[in-house]
Amino acid sequence: MAVGVRHCTIRFMGLESSSLMKYSLSSSPLYKKQSVHFTNSSQRYNRCCSLSMNGCQGDPRAPIGTIETRTLPAVCSPALAMERLNSTISDMIKSEPPPYNSGIIRLEVAIEEQIEALEWLHAQKHLLLPRCFFSGRRPPSEMHPNGTSKLLSVAGVGSAVFFTHLHPFSFDDWRSITRFLSKKCPLIRAYGAIRFDATANIASEWSAFGSFYFMIPQVEFDELEGSSIIAATIAWDNAASWTYQRAIDALRVTIWQLSSVLMRVQKKVPHSHILANTHVPGKASWDHAVKRALQIISRNDAILTKVVLARSTRVVTAADIDPLTWLACLKVEGENAYQFCLQPPHSPAFIGNTPEQLFHRDRLSICSEALAGTRARGVSELLDLNIEQDLLSSAKDHNEFTIVRECIRRRLEAVCSSVFIEPKKAIRKFPRVQHLYARLRGRLQAEDDEFKILSSVHPTPAVCGYPTEDARAFISETEMFDRGMYAGPVGWFGGEESEFAVGIRSALVEKGLGALIYAGTGIVEGSDSSLEWEELELKTSQFTKLMKLEAPLLTSGQCRTINQNQKGLSCLQHHI
Repeated sequence: MAVGVRHCTIRFMGLESSSLMKYSLSSSPLYKKQSVHFTNSSQRYNRCCSLSMNGCQGDPRAPIGTIETRTLPAVCSPALAMERLNSTISDMIKSEPPPYNSGIIRLEVAIEEQIEALEWLHAQKHLLLPRCFFSGRRPPSEMHPNGTSKLLSVAGVGSAVFFTHLHPFSFDDWRSITRFLSKKCPLIRAYGAIRFDATANIASEWSAFGSFYFMIPQVEFDELEGSSIIAATIAWDNAASWTYQRAIDALRVTIWQLSSVLMRVQKKVPHSHILANTHVPGKASWDHAVKRALQIISRNDAILTKVVLARSTRVVTAADIDPLTWLACLKVEGENAYQFCLQPPHSPAFIGNTPEQLFHRDRLSICSEALAGTRARGVSELLDLNIEQDLLSSAKDHNEFTIVRECIRRRLEAVCSSVFIEPKKAIRKFPRVQHLYARLRGRLQAEDDEFKILSSVHPTPAVCGYPTEDARAFISETEMFDRGMYAGPVGWFGGEESEFAVGIRSALVEKGLGALIYAGTGIVEGSDSSLEWEELELKTSQFTKLMKLEAPLLTSGQCRTINQNQKGLSCLQHHI
């Protein structure tokens, strides 16, 4: 154990305190931005856990010496899988190191039982290490990359290598990540997120995320259909002052701390009184911002046709808020949605349950989707069909949807050799709401074009507005808080595949300290600030419903729901 303690003193090579300088806005904001200070409990923990290297400190153009996946014989339980990994790592420590200055090696053990990745992650909640979780929404027909069965969810703790910086995500940063990836090792992936606006000041609550944050998990649990995989990854790069020996010692320290005793995640949050519920902006400031947006949109010479304004709500409860418990509750009703959790060291957890795909790349094939217009679901099949028809026939929603779809189409066409849209306009239904929907497919001319796709499709008009730069400038000048990763890309890069969702329906959560819940709504000609405010209340309800006092908080929001006794169907106009 003395050896493990010795290697637990490795320095975090990420953001230095001296470099946490803020970026300046290109224009002066109308309001002073507000920050929420999370005094994370892990800051009281001495920095004795090894955290690995920041891959952005290496040479993005230098190829990695070796990229390997070593598959060990399958076992019947997580405990046996951990024993097998421990034994293999011990043998590697005794052996000669690989003859490469850099490399990444994934050791994986199949478990002959399907275990929820979120339960495994919950069992590791005692660890003060970075963690991630991502659950996709693939069609059942799609298979796991090795051809066995579908990969459902991935959970990770610790980082074999992480990638973060204060500057906006660049092509070199993308290359820094992808140099550790390979088509031959499709499950070596980097999970993370990118800020909505990389040019905006980084508030204190988002400081640990930088302008972007990605991690290749040190220890990873993959939930498949009918089975599971537990994997350990070692990454090193002598040029970044992180040697093979340091990497494998750091992995051993993490492995020793892991629990093989799974804990069922409670999928119902214990009711707790809300002690504080603070909105930024408040209602008066919101009304002023919406009024100003409408004045600009209604001008005869107006360029801006839509802007998406957001709100941050800080909720403090009498009892602790556990981000993984919240995520488990969201996952229960997360049909056709992505669930995610990203938590860098010494930071709150960014969690969400988003219905919107930004893009999915499979080699050179790319797909994206347009979502716009929103209606509640009906309590009966007939009412649900009537609501669907109302959405399909709405001229206002059609116009907004067309703006979103055509904007994404043009952006794909700038990078792809061909683009197809099918369906061009349909309905996508979720447990609580339904949206207008189109699916767009294209083909990249080169795999390096993946960075161009990411740069061009984000932000979509659904989360920013149109035209993009005019809308983004208005948001920067108007909003009084830092969106951080909210409404930004969240997902993963892989050697032959990558997938990103849009980080809406999300919150920043810290156990014991409350949550920041984010919601936004599109402002177009004809918008009413009070109705848009009520829509924000409804959108935060997937989180606030997990706590007591839901009814008093949301009573006023009921005017935005479907009135089933009226012939006309009121609507929710925007979806973030």
